[in-house]
This record gives sequence, structure tokens and C-alpha cells, in this order.
Amino acid sequence: MFSRPWAFIRRVFHAFRHNQGMLLSGAVAYYTLLSIVPLIVVLLAVLSHFMDRRRLLDVVTENLELVIDGQARVVTAQVAAFLDAREVVGVVSGVVLLFFSSMAFTMLESAMQVIFFHRVVERRRHPLVSALIPYAFIVVLGVGLVLVTGISGALDVVSHNTVRALGRSFSLARLPHLALHGLGIVGMAMLVTSLYMVMPVGRMALRHALAGGAVATLLWEVVRYVLVWYFAHLSMVNLIYGSFATTIIVLLTLEAGSVILLFGAQVIAELERAAVPPASPPPDPDDLNLVDSPTPPPPSEGAS
Repeated sequence: MFSRPWAFIRRVFHAFRHNQGMLLSGAVAYYTLLSIVPLIVVLLAVLSHFMDRRRLLDVVTENLELVIDGQARVVTAQVAAFLDAREVVGVVSGVVLLFFSSMAFTMLESAMQVIFFHRVVERRRHPLVSALIPYAFIVVLGVGLVLVTGISGALDVVSHNTVRALGRSFSLARLPHLALHGLGIVGMAMLVTSLYMVMPVGRMALRHALAGGAVATLLWEVVRYVLVWYFAHLSMVNLIYGSFATTIIVLLTLEAGSVILLFGAQVIAELERAAVPPASPPPDPDDLNLVDSPTPPPPSEGAS
């Protein structure tokens, strides 16, 4: 790969197109759009029994800005409206919410199976494991939300202080926002790394998953700012789609993120295939050092 990087990149693009990467990205983005509000509702409905709901919503909004910048407050406002009426939600509605919140992870696992098809040929994952993986990720996201919310509360206390250095006073009022932004980026990199580690069938080298998670997160930060600038200055999505504009913007943003995520998975898959030595062709019979069979003696002249 390192001796011929352009050939490797060409091979990755060819494999991504062969695997219908754009179609898979669209499917992942669509199911993520279906899952994002139910997922946040499920997490906040559980955690709000133990933590302040307003602080949880602020933390969720701050982290959603890393994914759907400019539309995060619209999503959290809808979540808050639903939580205000959660008393009317029954058991069946709760199960439906939990099911919809897992659909994005289920679709992503299916997309990863297509990207890493060379693993699926060798082994298959038990259906029960595939069914439990999305809910395991929901639990992990809930734990991460608790940790970030706790850190946010501690930083709010510190933000009222000032620091004196070089004869000047510096306010720490911006510290919570900067810290939450940094924690959000680190958390996103860890989430992408875990997706690369868990979603494909089989085991993945940790260095591949870490490199893929870091590169995908940095690339997403660049793409996110480009999308925000485009939708703010050049896009006519509001004029064309009207009241559907918010949904279209969120869907296109999720589509871009899904392309980055699956393309990173394709790079890892090609690295794995490049590391496997090609099967040696069968030897040419002419090149084998066969032991000649002894030549029978010629018949004698007196033989009849």
C-alpha cells in the first residue's frame, strides 16, 4: 500500500462502488433519521429520573451540534415536547420507541457485512448477538451521557472563577463550552472506533480501528463546517422544500456522515485483504523435478 498509494486508493474507490457504498450510506442515513429522536427520548426518559433534565438536554444539544450543526435545537425541542407528555406513553409505545432507537445500529451492521464480505464468508454472527448489539450501544451511549453531564456540572462550578497569569485575569466562563466540544469530538472518535471494532463480523486489529476512528472524525469535522457554510449561504433547500427543509438538511448531513463512516470501513477492509498473502497458483507440472521411471530394456533378438 505504501509503495503504491494511488493504486490502493483506486482499489478502495472501486470496491466502495462495487459494494454500492452510496446506496448503503443512504440506507444508514435514513434509518439514523428514524432513530435519532426515539434514541434521545429513551435515554433522557430513563436518565431524567436521576439527573436534571434541563442539563441533560443541554449536553445532548451540545453533542448533536457535532453531527447536525444548526438543526440540533430543533431535534432537542421535539424531544423536550415529547418528554413533557411522557405520562401518556404506555408500555407498547415504550417498546416501539426502543425498537426504533435501535434501527440505525441494525442497518449499520448490515452495511458492515457487505463491506467486510470476506469475513462473512468465513464465519457468521449468531442472530441473538446481532439482536443485542444495538441495545448494548444504547447502554454505552447512556453511560457516556451520564459521564459528560457530570463533567459539565463540575465545569459550570469552575466557570465562575477567574485565573490570574502574567498579571492579567482570565475568565473561565467559556471553559464548559470548550470542554464539552472537546469531549464531544473525543467521544465521537471513540464511538466510531467501537463501531469499527464491533459491527463487522470477526476480530479487527485495534490499530486499524483507532486509525479509522481518528481519520473519520477529523474528516467529519471538516465536512461539517463545509455543510454548515453551504446550507447557510448557497443552498436553496429552504426555497425548494419549504417546511420539509429541516428534515432534508438533517438527512443530507447524515448521508455525508454515513459516507465517511462506510468509506473508512472500506479502507480497513482493503487493508485487511492486502495483508493476506495471495494464494499461490498450482505448480506447473513441467517445473516439477519428477523422478523418471526406469526405461524397460529393449527386447532381445532371439525373442519370438
